[in-house]
This record gives sequence, structure tokens and C-alpha cells, in this order.
Amino acid sequence: MEKIIQILSAEFKRPAHQVENVVALIDEGNTIPFIARYRKEMTGSMDDQLLRELSERLTYLRNLDARRAEVKESIAAQDKLTEELAAAIDNAATLAEVEDLYRPYKPKRRTRASIAREKGLEPLAQYLTAQDRKGAEPLQEAEKYIDPEKGIETAQDALAGARDIVAEELSDDAEIRKKLRAYFSAHGVIESAAAKDEDSVYSMYYEFSEPVGKLQSHRILALNRGEREGFLKVSLRAPEGEAAKIVIDAALRPYVCPTTEQLREAAQDSYDRLIAPSIEREIRAALTERANEQAIHTFALNLKPLLMQPPIKNMVTLGLDPAYRTGCKIAVVDGTGKVLETGVVYPTPPHNKKEEAAKKLRGMIERNGVKVISIGNGTASRESEQFVAELIRGTDLGYVIVSEAGASVYSASKLAANEFPDYDVSLRSAVSIARRLQDPLAELVKIDPKSIGVGQYQHDMPAQQLDEALGGVVEDCVNSVGVDLNTASAPLLARVAGVNAGVAKNIVAYREENGAFTSRRQLLKVPKLGAKAFEQCAGFIRVPESENVLDNTAVHPESYKAAEKLLETCGFSMEDVRLGNLGELPDRIRERSETAVAECCGIGVPTLRDIVRELQKPGRDPRDELPKPVLRSDVMELDDLVPGMELTGTVRNVVDFGAFVDIGVHQDGLVHISRIAQRYIRHPSEAVKTGDIVKVWVLDVDKAKKRISLTMLRPKEEQDDGKEKK
Repeated sequence: MEKIIQILSAEFKRPAHQVENVVALIDEGNTIPFIARYRKEMTGSMDDQLLRELSERLTYLRNLDARRAEVKESIAAQDKLTEELAAAIDNAATLAEVEDLYRPYKPKRRTRASIAREKGLEPLAQYLTAQDRKGAEPLQEAEKYIDPEKGIETAQDALAGARDIVAEELSDDAEIRKKLRAYFSAHGVIESAAAKDEDSVYSMYYEFSEPVGKLQSHRILALNRGEREGFLKVSLRAPEGEAAKIVIDAALRPYVCPTTEQLREAAQDSYDRLIAPSIEREIRAALTERANEQAIHTFALNLKPLLMQPPIKNMVTLGLDPAYRTGCKIAVVDGTGKVLETGVVYPTPPHNKKEEAAKKLRGMIERNGVKVISIGNGTASRESEQFVAELIRGTDLGYVIVSEAGASVYSASKLAANEFPDYDVSLRSAVSIARRLQDPLAELVKIDPKSIGVGQYQHDMPAQQLDEALGGVVEDCVNSVGVDLNTASAPLLARVAGVNAGVAKNIVAYREENGAFTSRRQLLKVPKLGAKAFEQCAGFIRVPESENVLDNTAVHPESYKAAEKLLETCGFSMEDVRLGNLGELPDRIRERSETAVAECCGIGVPTLRDIVRELQKPGRDPRDELPKPVLRSDVMELDDLVPGMELTGTVRNVVDFGAFVDIGVHQDGLVHISRIAQRYIRHPSEAVKTGDIVKVWVLDVDKAKKRISLTMLRPKEEQDDGKEKK
């Protein structure tokens, strides 16, 4: 374990004692959000993302240790484990290296080499590899092994079998494979060609070639999908003479002897038949793994700001789920998300009952005091948006186009059926669209993160790896915001640290049976919510109804006494917290020094700072500090766009090659990575994130393909940038 701590300390550039603390906390069953928020003194204030990366690496290293032990045990059972081999296995830095070392001793299916061994040709193979300068000619030596009963009719048959044994031994050599893997990674080229004589979305890859080291993640995934769907033939190439020479050089000694040509032939066969195809699979698997990690990382980067979009609080909202033939479903919800009224209108083709729909909607708006309209971006969204823009013209109402991604999945789910048993699927979707604007996080946690509609190639990702990564993002978002214990749904509660789905249902059941919670400590009365679960979840739960104002902050119950001592030391009371009279608290702490005050309260400086921030703003929502969604009151057409036009938009998705921005036209525009910032950026996420409100300029509009090209560089910067590139 000490070695693992040292490796993690070096890789993450963190002191060994901090890494050791993190490992101990994880092993004790503490959740990542709890460790990140409430054990800062032990971890050096590592954030949740870093902690998750460290936890994943810890798991890998432990699995590597376990595999080393398994391999050594297997080789020892064959009485072939030497001290040198054991040391090599112990020093292997990756699972691939361990498997290379195990390869010669791993039970194999029947091969040409194993058949040759069964025929008794191993001594002949050893004769070839001995490379005796004074030895007999290979054909002469091979005649000793002719045995028609074993299927060895001639000396050539015997030599062929011996070469098969040599070829397999060379292919199992860990050092050769390591060198070839490095060579292919440095000099290999991925090539693709058309597998079908027809146009497709993969046409740009019909004559494609790029070095392995320069291949971008999104291209790797596109090539994989094109190959899987039968449109592409993909291969890995390296300068064959040079690659094969690595094997030949390893097989031959630096002098010529009677067996040299036989060994050269065996080495070439080993490369062509055994090693090259295997290395190609390994390299492509490694490329895919790297691309998957990048895609999952991008997905997580997009998901977090989407979940953390600022809510539009305490506003009665009308949700509109657009459609053609079946009509637009309407749901009005109050400021807390409670459904007030539902209905169906038919303003879109083929019905075009605009006047009837307008009358009905005006009535719903007036009766319920609607303040904002949320429109889904699915089928018939464009026509619905035009209808709404006309409807609210001259009023103080605004509308927002929200993503419908996952709404149909949620509305058809068991969860939605339990929540709205009296509504059909489409009306549930309208409710979800309204709530997504009011509180995106509370609504989106009900949906499988893969269905939320950000990222790229999410359906090609390893399911478990993607679920774990996205689940971690959701968990971090929920816990950073906090959850109102008396209004949160079971799916939202299930994302709180230390609370699983079963306990979340028990919390809701207890609330329904006993009324609203009046304190955090009351959670301990919930069935199956024990002391450990309470420790993990309590700080992320908010109880506005509690007499103790600290129950509505992120101050953990374990720090209540410290918070009280802090107030007393600085001359304040809990009443000052309730009244918001703590403006001078930071100054009074500075007068005595943070370190002295923290020591007096029995806590560390990081925890002191967190407590101060919470005491100054009880019940604060970090999302309130972010820019609000852009409310629109009129609609734009593709024909309205002209190059140079300045617009304000919302970033909808960030991918490897750029960012898609909603500018109020039905199609999102693309800002290519080269047009996002004046400085060089490796990835668009370095400059923008999902949900950002950005200023853009129209570069080009392709009306036929309905593509909009945008830039985030001001027109003069765009020209200057173009000159620099020339």
C-alpha cells in the first residue's frame, strides 16, 4: 500500500500524508462530496473532481496489484517463476505490461506451435535459436525428426513446425511487444477507405489517413462507428520493413550461422501472422479507450453547467410541448412546480387553429398569473415559437426554448407515472418542460444523464464507465447546491451523499406520514438511515422550517458548536445570522487572525472560511450567482441572418471541435474551436461551457443545409486573426 501512496503522491503532486488521508477516508466508506466539503484539512482542500480522479487511479493500482499476485501465483503453480520474472512483474507499471510478461505462461488454445510441440519438434526449434556457428545445416538436422506417423513427412515439414514454435515464442516476448507498441504509437498511421459505393455521413473518411499520435478523439469514434456500420474499412499501418526489423533483430545474433535464414523467416512470420495483427488491435483499443475517456470527460464538462443552470424561482410557468397532428400539450405550474392547469391546443399544421389556441392560452395565462413560457425544442418547436411570439407581443411576458432531451424518457417512466398518475405521457412531458426552466437540477436528476442530450457519441461509450462518470457529476451538483428536505423528490434525495434510492423513498414516506421535517436530527428517525448515512448526508440537507438556522446552511452538524463558538468569539448571536447582520464578521476575524480564531473554535482555517460564508448567507443557492437564461419575446428566421450580424446566444453543447450556440433560430449555430478565443486553446471547454450566455457574430449561413457558422471573435479580431494565420 505504501508503494501505491507514493505513486499517487507523485502523479497528483500532493503530499503523501494527504493522499494517505484520502485513501483512508475512502476505505472508511466516506463519499466523495463529504470528503471534498467536510474533510478539507485532511485532504489539503482537494475538490470533488480531483478526489474522483484519485479514487479511480487508486482502484486501477489496486487491481494492478491483485493481477500481479494472480499472475505470479499461476506461473509459480507451473514451477516456472524465477526471481527475475517475479521482480519484472512487480515492477510492471501497467496491466498491459503484466499481461505481456504472463503471455508465455498463459494457457493457450491449440495453435500451430502447440501442435508442433505435440509432434516433438521443440528440440529442433531450440537448435534453430541456439544459432551455433559450427552446427549442421538446418535441413540435415531436421531429417532426424521425420516421422510419418506424426504427420512429419519431410525435413521441410519438421522445419516448418520448428519455425512455428520460434514464431510464437517471439510473439510472446514482452520486450519485443513493448518496443513494437512504442514504434506503432510513434510511427503508425490510421487509414480508412470506403467499404460501400454510396454516399454517407462518413464520406470525409472514404480516403483518410492520419498519424496515430495526431488523431483526435472525435475522429477515432467516428471511424469506429463507420466501421461498425459497414461504411468504412479501417486499418493501422506502420513502415513494415522497420517494424518487422524490430522482431528480426531480436531473433538474430550479430553474426551469420547456418540457422540465420530459418530464424529470419520465423521472425518475419511472427511479425506478419501473430504480432502485427495483435499490436494493431491493442493500439486501436488504446486509441478507443483514450477517445472514450475524452468523450466522457467532455460529456461531464457539458453536463455540470447544464445541471447548474440558474433556476427561475417563484415564477408561474407555462410549459409547452410542441407537436403537429396531436396538438401542443400545455401545463401551467406554480413557483414551486405544482401543476395548476393542463390542456391541449392546435396552433400548428395540419390543424392551424391559431385563434382558438390563442384564446385558450390567454385565459390560462390570466387565470394563473403566468410570468414566463417554456417551449420544448422538439418537433414543431419552430411553429410553436412563432405562435407564442405573436401571442405575447406587447406584453411583459417572455419565453425560453429549453431542451426536450430525455423528456419523453421521463414522461414514459414509472417515476413519472407515480408522480402524475392522472396525466397521459405527453402532458407529463409538458410539466417537465416547465419545471426544467424553474429548477433544471431538480428536474433533470429524474432522467438518465445519457439522455440529457449533451456530449457526443454517448451511445458508443462503455455504459458502466459513462454511468459512473455522469453519476458523479450529478451527485456533485446536487450536493453543492443542497436539497430542501421538505420539498425534494425521491430521485433528488437519492443523489445526496450517503442516501441511496431505498432510503430516499423512506424519507419521502416518513415526510408524508409525519408531516414536514423540523430539524436535521429528525432524519435519524427514518428507517434504514443510520449514523453513518446521517454523517454523510446531513450537511447537504436543508431544513428551512427548523428553529436552528444552521439546519438551513451547509454547516455540518459536527461543526455546530464551532459555529456557535465563532459567533460568540466575534460578538454575534444566532439572531444576527437570521437577520443577516454579519457584515462585519470577516473584519473581526481578521483582527484576531484566521488561524487564532480557527484554533479557538477547534477547527481548521478551510472549515472556518466555509462556516463564515454560510453564516453570512443562510440558504444560499450558488446557482443564483450565475447569469439567468435569456428570455426572448420575438422570433428570428434563418433568412434574417446576414454575415456580420451581432447576436446574444446560449451555449447548448460543447464538443471537441467547437461549441453549438442557440441564437434564437431553430438551428443552433456552430462556433469552430478556432473562432472561440484569440489565444490558443486545446479544447473549447477551456473557454466556454454549456449554459454560458455569449456574444457571437454570424460568419456564414448555408440555407440549403440549414447550417449557421458563427464566431466569438469580434469582426476586427476575426480579420486580424486571419492575417496572423496567413
